[in-house]
Amino acid sequence: MPPATLATKTTHAGRALKLHARLLYASVCFGHLSNDIFMSMGPVVLTFISVHILPLSSSEIGTILGLVLLLNALTQPLFGWLADRNGGRWIGAGGLAWTLSCTALAMLGAETGLLILFALPFVLRALGSSAFHPVGALHAAETNRRHAGVNLALFFFMGQMGLALGPTLAGLLLNQSAGKTLAEGGTSGGLFPIIALTTIGIPAVIMMILYLPPRRRYERVHNRLVKEDQQLRWNVPKLSLATLIVMVTLRSLAMPGSISFIPLVFQAKGWSPAEYGIITSSFWLASGLTGITLGKLADRFDRRYIVTISLLCSVPAFLLLPSADGFFAFIVAIAAGGFSGGGHSIIIQLAQNMMPSGKGFASGMIMGLIFGTGAIGTILIGHMWHLFGLTVTFQIVAVVVLIAAFLGLSLPASHHRLKGATAG
Repeated sequence: MPPATLATKTTHAGRALKLHARLLYASVCFGHLSNDIFMSMGPVVLTFISVHILPLSSSEIGTILGLVLLLNALTQPLFGWLADRNGGRWIGAGGLAWTLSCTALAMLGAETGLLILFALPFVLRALGSSAFHPVGALHAAETNRRHAGVNLALFFFMGQMGLALGPTLAGLLLNQSAGKTLAEGGTSGGLFPIIALTTIGIPAVIMMILYLPPRRRYERVHNRLVKEDQQLRWNVPKLSLATLIVMVTLRSLAMPGSISFIPLVFQAKGWSPAEYGIITSSFWLASGLTGITLGKLADRFDRRYIVTISLLCSVPAFLLLPSADGFFAFIVAIAAGGFSGGGHSIIIQLAQNMMPSGKGFASGMIMGLIFGTGAIGTILIGHMWHLFGLTVTFQIVAVVVLIAAFLGLSLPASHHRLKGATAG
């Protein structure tokens, strides 16, 4: 074969591989967007159901949402471990399909007025989300290892966009549905618009099936990368690792623990579903946008100071949140969400760098910790609200976040970690 022809074929093959990698990356990003749209609308949907269909106390709402987070947390490391071994093609695509299906079933169950028919599929949605996340994070990092940090930041930003859009979409659809039902003389608001909305996630499921690598191809590439990573060592002091775990645990009381109660806070002030849906979205969107900014700052300055300062900035916002109203409430919610949740992608990349040949498990482990402690926080906040009232509850949240902020100062300096991560 002439050299020119061979070079042309090589060029075409290289372009095809790059295109496939971009489509693979796009598939997990769109999958993240779709999954998190439906996972984040839970608090808005529950608040709406408790008012229009099935009366629920703050403790019951906290328990249901806490079980979702807890199931999500406990199963993520397992799905991440499986994804490291087979690439997670069907785990990721199947997980997203499961989330969509269980969401639709939960809405149908709620329309019957029976708590068990609603609560069971509503909680089981968590299995789909926990299956998708480690697979998505794994491939977001591996698609282009030279730009793994940027890719992960954008991947998680797409998730945050989903978390921001979900409450707004749910609030607008349910607000319209409730108005129409009451105008027709009904007493409950319909949930069927949410069922119809689940169809927007189907293209992402199809893309993931098409572009995520089959098991054999993934195993060949993964084994090669493991060999390349054999010389990587990152010796993290046990005390520092324990400090990080405690800090993440306390931080999770505020983010994602408190987000479940933002709709209830403003529903109690007389806000409509559309209004408390939008402010919940603002909380999530601020977290995603701030995450990109904090990620860039963490590349230039010491990460422990970035984490500490951001958490400190969120403390006054949590103190003001119960009393805030009107336009000022949006400013407070944006500050609370942005500063408390902005370090998410930094924490995930930190865990992945610790386990370069097991990024799926590392992602599942750290996200499991975040969601697990968030689940416990959600349940605790629900019961604290019931016992002590709204203001005292958020004062406790603010104090816990303050402790987490100062624990961040005990983490290793960034330059020590970067040297350890690139040694060899």
